[in-house]
Amino acid sequence: MVTVDDVRDAAKRLDGVAHRTPVVTSSTLDELVGAEVFLKCENFQRMGAFKFRGAYNAISRLSQEQLSRGVAAYSSGNHAQAVALACRLLGGTAVILKPADAPAAKLDATRGYGAEIVTYDRYSENREVLGQRLASERGLTLIPPYEHPHVMAGQGTTALELLEEAGPLDALVAPIGGGGLMAGCSTAAKALNPAIRVVGVEPESADDTKRSLAAGERVAIPVARTIADGLAADTPGELTFSVNRRLVDEIVLVSDEEIRSAMRLAFERLKLVIEPSGAVGIAALLAGRITPPPRVGVVISGGNIGLQRFVDLLGG
Repeated sequence: MVTVDDVRDAAKRLDGVAHRTPVVTSSTLDELVGAEVFLKCENFQRMGAFKFRGAYNAISRLSQEQLSRGVAAYSSGNHAQAVALACRLLGGTAVILKPADAPAAKLDATRGYGAEIVTYDRYSENREVLGQRLASERGLTLIPPYEHPHVMAGQGTTALELLEEAGPLDALVAPIGGGGLMAGCSTAAKALNPAIRVVGVEPESADDTKRSLAAGERVAIPVARTIADGLAADTPGELTFSVNRRLVDEIVLVSDEEIRSAMRLAFERLKLVIEPSGAVGIAALLAGRITPPPRVGVVISGGNIGLQRFVDLLGG
């Protein structure tokens, strides 16, 4: 299991490598929501998302021999970029398995960090099976996007920094896809304040964690079609679910249109460019899916979105 000490150890490893991203507030957002909201802006993280924290924490622990043989990963976008960048910084190489319909901006950025791209059909092929086969055939070390204790611990540094800067919070709201960000953040948050309410947010069509918590076991759903591509997991991770089922208090759902509205408000009023997956926490607050206590922290998980897709989604 991941502990707060693991998160603190990851923070030491990331110090001076990862950005300590800003915590942003907005009187407009506070008035709309009826609470004091603190936004942890991981869209300003290296490669544009929180994923760099977990990838670097895990890859930096590999031996030089493992780095020289190379690292494999599967991802729709942000984990791919994070692994590619971490490998470049640490002197390794990366081979990334990505869905063929991944956003072009994320594909281009991953290649730009020097990774080799192998594509697959996310709707008919299993990326875990393909990723393990790729790693085995080429002798690569597989770094999964969330099913890894060092990845989860690295992601938890997001909440650690948020709480250090914002002070005591009554609730923590974060996106939940495979569950690595939430597992790490809930571990840190609950250790520092056992009374804090932890709320995960999923797209309506990608509610695998909500269904799994209700069933008391992991539930698989069809691959979701949602603008929040980073949250389109079909089942929670085994390791992440074992953490989140203990520490997450509630899962709420938002529609694609509510995500668009949150992206629009963030851009127009807060001057923040956020990808759909990163906007779900704000969307949940604006749509009234969460009854907010006085002080709420929200993780904006990333901002990796191309200009044309951003314009298209917001109806421009």
